[in-house]
Amino acid sequence: MQARFIHHCTHVIDKQATIAFYEKALGFHVVREFGPDDGSWTNTFMTNDASPFELELTWNRGRTEPYENGGKDTHIAFAVDDFAAFRALHEQMDCIVFDNPAMGLYFIADPDGQWIEILPEK
Repeated sequence: MQARFIHHCTHVIDKQATIAFYEKALGFHVVREFGPDDGSWTNTFMTNDASPFELELTWNRGRTEPYENGGKDTHIAFAVDDFAAFRALHEQMDCIVFDNPAMGLYFIADPDGQWIEILPEK
């Protein structure tokens, strides 16, 4: 028996801002999107060329209150090939929300407050 991790879902308020964030911050791109004809919701899947992992952005029309996406302890993590370059980009984007130099990592947050751990590739 095998189980393969394929995606993580996070709920978003401003889908376009969140897509733009993941494109710029982590090199993601949209691979598919679907939803009903009435446009009441969409599921947008994003990935990058470094991993088969996908991020699912769920958007619901009319939602204005922030979602509780698990709190700050619930996060996704990325190992990056050029830690200094990613850190400079994230500093320029002003999205670093927690820095832990003793452990050699930091966290960024997307437009909906989803925390993302950034680690150097080992």
